[in-house]
Amino acid sequence: MTKAELRKIYLAKRKSISEAEYLQLNHQLCENFFALVDLSFIRVLHTFIPIEKNREPNTWLIIDRIRREFPHIRLSIPKINTETGGLENFFLEGMHQLTLNTWGILEPKQGIPTEPEKIDMVLVPMLTFDMNGQRVGYGKGFYDRFLATCRPTVKSVGLSLYEPVEIIQDIEDHDVPLTYCVTPTQAFSFQS
Repeated sequence: MTKAELRKIYLAKRKSISEAEYLQLNHQLCENFFALVDLSFIRVLHTFIPIEKNREPNTWLIIDRIRREFPHIRLSIPKINTETGGLENFFLEGMHQLTLNTWGILEPKQGIPTEPEKIDMVLVPMLTFDMNGQRVGYGKGFYDRFLATCRPTVKSVGLSLYEPVEIIQDIEDHDVPLTYCVTPTQAFSFQS
């Protein structure tokens, strides 16, 4: 299937899940993330802040646990730069730093910028992914452009509430594949 077809299907799937199922999937996803992703060499981890109305994976569960159990990891969060169409990144200081943007997404209103080359791991938002590590996002390209500015060794970890599709048909040259993807039931590695 194409990205547009998959985007339509997975947006509808997310809207149809119950609150109880959403909470359960997020709990299992968080448990799998910490069980299956090696954080021992990570110093700076970039994470998206979930758009809860879109039923995105709840990264707050991961953020809170990292802050408690991995104090050596600094967290970085994105802010959309509407002029450039890119992401700016800031170290997460606390809830006082966040404000809703025009799309209803929490983002930092101020903070210490995070240089992309300092980031070791990026948690990537998406709707679905395939067995080759390609993903379908919302179609704006924010994360593909952002990942292209990071070091080649950065680990990109997709978080998905659903299992992969076989293949996304319309992959383009600028699409950046994932290193790993974690779901509520397992983790996938796409490293060669």
